[in-house]
Amino acid sequence: MKTAILGVWHVHTEDYLKTAMDYGEVVGVYDENENKRKEFCKKWGLKEFTTIDELLQSPAEGVIVCSATNRHTEYIIKAAKAKKHIFTEKVLSIKPEDSLKIKEEIENNKVNFVISMVKKYNAPVRTVKKIADSEELGKINYFRYRNCHSGSTDCWLPAHFYSKEQCGGGAMMDLGAHGMYLAHWFLGMPEKFSSAFATACENPETKEKNKDNVEDNAVTMMLYPQGAIALNETGFVSKCCPAVLEIGGEDGYVKMVDNKVMKATSKTRGEWVDVPLEKELPSPLVQFLTNKADGDCGIDDAVALTVMMDKAYNKAI
Repeated sequence: MKTAILGVWHVHTEDYLKTAMDYGEVVGVYDENENKRKEFCKKWGLKEFTTIDELLQSPAEGVIVCSATNRHTEYIIKAAKAKKHIFTEKVLSIKPEDSLKIKEEIENNKVNFVISMVKKYNAPVRTVKKIADSEELGKINYFRYRNCHSGSTDCWLPAHFYSKEQCGGGAMMDLGAHGMYLAHWFLGMPEKFSSAFATACENPETKEKNKDNVEDNAVTMMLYPQGAIALNETGFVSKCCPAVLEIGGEDGYVKMVDNKVMKATSKTRGEWVDVPLEKELPSPLVQFLTNKADGDCGIDDAVALTVMMDKAYNKAI
């Protein structure tokens, strides 16, 4: 696929660019920040589009949206109207009403859409999902996902990742998106939300970046009509913290810690046993570029993520 990069704001932009180059041709780049756009294009030897309309009139068949989240609605709608296929970083938009506007344009213009819910294709996560779906655990009543890094305490996150205007929030909106879409994938849409957001980093350099005082340490608890509880824990202040996914049911429990999965069920008589991992699947971006998306990262999933984030922030203390 011929693609264009729409925004260089996100920290994953260069990784996405490399993948797009491996699977097709990148015809150029647009970002509203002229200096960042020129620097990026010079570094990678790419054509510079000076306006979004210039990009949308190019031979690109699709766009890879790496702009600030608050620009997603305008950019994605314009891309859809220009009949460009769309891959975007998460989250889709800051407000649910904007995500519905995007959905309408995606469907009206019949363009392909994929959002980067990359953890769904991770081998250990897929292994846990297979066990949960097998009914071996019985009725599921507990979900917990913890995903953290030290971007604030070690001060490697860019300053714009702390902009409430551009991001809509802090750690939960960014890194916490993985836990949100996984909770929806495993259990569906929660009924009630309650969040605890804190600013824990005391690194003076990071505190200077975080002028909006957005959260860097966060947890959201979600309740489901069937009685299940989901916990989504995230933050920018934890070093050496493994990714942890736990699913509990009436007949057993499965847990993932990084690349290892173990379960204890009625069938194992309560003993913990190692579980062989499922096959890793191509990333959402690779699926987008090869036109082989399986539907698990589509527009409805993207809208659900925005809705969940909005409710988590509205119920934060």
